[in-house]
This record gives sequence, C-alpha cells and structure tokens, in this order.
Amino acid sequence: MQKRSFMPEYKAKVVLEILKEEKTIGEIAKEHDLNVKLLHSWKKEFLVNIGRVFGETKIEKDVRNREKILEHERKELMAKLGELTIENDWLKKKSIEIFGQK
Repeated sequence: MQKRSFMPEYKAKVVLEILKEEKTIGEIAKEHDLNVKLLHSWKKEFLVNIGRVFGETKIEKDVRNREKILEHERKELMAKLGELTIENDWLKKKSIEIFGQK
C-alpha cells in the first residue's frame, strides 16, 4: 500500500473545515476518506504554526541570524585553513631543500 501525500492547500482546506465545527472530525474524515488521527495531527500542526502566517517569530529570526554569522565564521576559518596548508607545504618543501630528506 502506497502512502498518500497531500498538498498543503488541501490540508489547509480540511483543517479550516474542522475549525468551523459545523461537522465532527469523524464526519469530515469520512467525507474525505481520511483517518481521524491524521486529521487531528493536521489540526495540531496548523495550530502550532499559525503564528508564522504573520511573519517569523523572534526566535526564528535569531536562529537565522546566528546561522548567517556561523556561516561567515566557517568561510573565514576555511580560508585561514587554506592559507596555513599552503604555508605548511611551502615550509616542508623549503626544509627538505635546506636540510635534506629525513
């Protein structure tokens, strides 16, 4: 049995129908040939994320900003690592030229 997937628009339509409370979740599930537990899950997910409709939360902005800072730091460290690798290779080559092979 293949797992069905649903478009976000469809999920939103069904959840809005649940929130209207004109029918029970059981009735809505039967009409749409869906599992009641699935509809409870969609409703919960919708209610948890409803604040995102009006923009990012402060925590989400802070996380995004921190990610940008960390990415910038990572790039700087990778550049420094590259410089040090080149310098190390050059020093090895010069030490072999001056002191010979070990």
